[in-house]
Amino acid sequence: MKHWDGGISMVNIETTCSLESFRRFLVTSTCLTFIPEIYLRDTEVFPEKEGESGSIYIEAADKVTLKKIRMISFINVRDVLGILYTSKSGNTTLKWRQTRGINGKATGEASGNTLVNLLESGMITKEYAEELVQSNAEKNEEHSFSVDDEDELLDENNTDSVTFEIPGLEGTLQTDDDV
Repeated sequence: MKHWDGGISMVNIETTCSLESFRRFLVTSTCLTFIPEIYLRDTEVFPEKEGESGSIYIEAADKVTLKKIRMISFINVRDVLGILYTSKSGNTTLKWRQTRGINGKATGEASGNTLVNLLESGMITKEYAEELVQSNAEKNEEHSFSVDDEDELLDENNTDSVTFEIPGLEGTLQTDDDV
C-alpha cells in the first residue's frame, strides 16, 4: 500500500485479542527463525528487546530472563499486564493491555507488512484486515491528485511534438510521429 507521494500507508489497529495471539505475533515478527523450540511451545516465554532499532517491553507481575540470543532476551512471565512493541523500522507501534484474564486490547499503528503478521498470528481476522485495508484505501483516495492538480502538472494547451535527443541519434525520435 503506497500513497501517490511514495510514503508507506499505515493503518490504525484497535482490536481485542488473547495474550497468546499477541505472543505469537511478537515471535513471528522478531525471532521465529531462531527461537528455541522449547520456548516456542511455552506460552509463558516471551521475547523482549531493548534498543534503538525496535523494542519489546513486557510489563508483568513476575518475569525471569532465561536466555539472550542475538538482540532478543527470552523471558518467562506470569500475570502479564501489558506489552509495548515498536518494530525495527519504527513504522509499527502496538500496545497490548490486559482487560480480563488472558484477554486484552491491542491498539496502535501498523504497516502493511505488520498486517500480514497480525493476521498470521491470529490477532486479527481476515475480515478485519480487509476492513482496515478498505478504510485505508478510502482515506488515501482523499489525498490523491485531483483533476485540478493534474491540470497544473500537465499543460494541455501545449500540443507540440516532444523531441528527445540521444547521443548519436540526435533529433531522430519524435514521440508524436513514432507512436
